[in-house]
Amino acid sequence: MVKETTYYDILGVKPNCTTDELKKAYRKLALKYHPDKNPNEGERFKQISQAYEVLSNPDKRRIYDQGGEQALKEGGGGSGFSSPMDLFDMFFGGGFSRHGRQGRERKGKDVIHQLSVTLEELYRGAVRKLALQKNVICEKCEGRGGKKGAVQTCPTCRGTGMQVQIQQLAPGMIQQIQTVCSECRGQREIINPKDRCKVCQGRKTVRDRKILEVHVDKGMTDGQKIVFSGEGDQEPDLEPGDLIIVLDEKEHEVFKRSGNDLIIRLNIELVESLCGFQKVIRTLDDRDIVITVLPGEVTKHGEVKCVQNEGMPMYKNPFEKGQLIIQFLVNFPERIPPEVIPALENCLPPRPRVDIPELAEECQLMDLDPERESRRRRAHHASAYDEDDEQPGMNRVQCATS
Repeated sequence: MVKETTYYDILGVKPNCTTDELKKAYRKLALKYHPDKNPNEGERFKQISQAYEVLSNPDKRRIYDQGGEQALKEGGGGSGFSSPMDLFDMFFGGGFSRHGRQGRERKGKDVIHQLSVTLEELYRGAVRKLALQKNVICEKCEGRGGKKGAVQTCPTCRGTGMQVQIQQLAPGMIQQIQTVCSECRGQREIINPKDRCKVCQGRKTVRDRKILEVHVDKGMTDGQKIVFSGEGDQEPDLEPGDLIIVLDEKEHEVFKRSGNDLIIRLNIELVESLCGFQKVIRTLDDRDIVITVLPGEVTKHGEVKCVQNEGMPMYKNPFEKGQLIIQFLVNFPERIPPEVIPALENCLPPRPRVDIPELAEECQLMDLDPERESRRRRAHHASAYDEDDEQPGMNRVQCATS
């Protein structure tokens, strides 16, 4: 039983979620709350990164499930966490901003955009038009921000972009606090208001709208990236960043994808289960395929069969496809009229003979509500923990006395 669920709640997943569900949840939330998109959500972004770092590591997740965050802090799984930005870069193979990273200073920001696609589009392939806003160099001032010579190094922070404030906590104790320069707002330089470019207002870049065609190839997968080199944000003296499209597969109401296979649950009636049937399945490219179970073949409830080459097309090899995996679910009738039971018994194999002992007691069968039973068990476990907490020092072994 999971003792603490805070990290799962942060990512919006259940404690029994799979690794793929964790990745998908992190991807959506990290893109949504990244500081470059939401500057006021830095703490939320940090929590999301910390939760994913723990739950994506099998050892840390096991320790967290058993003892919560306290168990991690006590050294069970290590209390240190990676930088949220480093984790984001490792996950996406890049990042929103590449400033300050060694060897990357000459490249501008990457723009990451999530594109929702249907399973049909991943099956057939599709071309989607995407309208995006990005920063481009201001043509009026050619990226200078104002007139020639108007840009000056910020005298307040001396071009560092940061200010250091010293606070005295107690006699002999001081604390240094580093903040963004209030004069240049971290830009390291200032422009006299009267000399600023009238188009970009001294920002050196302007927002531009561009429409791109995104080609979704057959067989692409959820989370796959499509990169447009040099189509990211532009900044002065930097090579333009890339535009990275991350595919987000929508849940389908009929099919579930597993690698290159497609899974479908098919309901059949009891008569079909016992006597054979034919069913028509509409594929993702609008074809109708027919599956047949001959009379005399019994299809059990939960039985799984497959159709070769009717799954998802393989990426970059679309003529090869995976399997269509079918699980059969038998619809049993609620009741059978008593008058037809003798005829039904004559058609079925004989029931086994049961010898009832003379002193056997008659019991009554009742319906079981799984949710109610689960609540009962949780209440029982909680009361057992409370009893242990009330007597933490009780010795469970009694010593013999003379």
